[in-house]
Amino acid sequence: MSPRVSAIVVSYEAQDHLGACLASLRDHGGPGLETIVVDNASRDGSADLVARAHPEARLVRNATNAGFGRACNQGAALASAPDLLFLNPDARLTPGALDALLRALDEDPGVGVVGPRTLSDDGTPQLSFGPALGLVAEWRQRRLVRGVRERDPEVLRRVEAMTAAAGEPDWVSGSCLLIRRSAFERVGGFDEAFFLYEEDVDLCLRVRAAGWRVRFEPRAVVRHALGRSMARNPARARLEYHRSHLHYYRKHNGALATAVLRAAMALRLLSSLFRSPAPPDHGRK
Repeated sequence: MSPRVSAIVVSYEAQDHLGACLASLRDHGGPGLETIVVDNASRDGSADLVARAHPEARLVRNATNAGFGRACNQGAALASAPDLLFLNPDARLTPGALDALLRALDEDPGVGVVGPRTLSDDGTPQLSFGPALGLVAEWRQRRLVRGVRERDPEVLRRVEAMTAAAGEPDWVSGSCLLIRRSAFERVGGFDEAFFLYEEDVDLCLRVRAAGWRVRFEPRAVVRHALGRSMARNPARARLEYHRSHLHYYRKHNGALATAVLRAAMALRLLSSLFRSPAPPDHGRK
């Protein structure tokens, strides 16, 4: 049987969650699923786990950490299905999730990308979609994400309502993203200048500019251990976040907004000399 979907999982030091991720693909992906794992030179035995416990998955062992976007493109180049599912190693499909995502594509040929409702392990909704990144939009998004993290009752009610309704946001999270292969190839895949962070937002914006729409589909539910993939090296994560953030602004928001962002980053750097904050969380990683 030719696969309907090629699932691409990029792993880096993700052994703690990778097995459960791949098991969810095996158990809930259906017979028409091809699984490809691209391991970015993990040192924790992630690749060996795949080879030992998940022989159904095609394994690529990179000699160095190629970055998220480039590794996703590697996996896509090996895929044989007409639809591509990008899934973080700390995310897990629930029963029926992939079928619901595929129905969203089948029901509307104008939809090029679809993302699911993502929940934390305790059932808390995650804000895994949003408007194009800009100074005001990011401030609003961060307030919501921070409110969810702090369990603010009003914010939780608002996000619960937002994530219960289907819609067409500017982007959906790359933690779980289904895309038509034709759309992916039309826009040239992920921009490999993003090593980590914001490559999903950029991809969705380019897909929309090419004439497809992006859909959020709450009938599909995915469990996502948000942020754990970055917990092992927060300093590197913070550096790559800032690099990606500036690249996104230069690419989409123009010189003035980029200059304002640089100034804001400089102020945050000065204020963080005596502390070590995590990179801002937009609900994607």
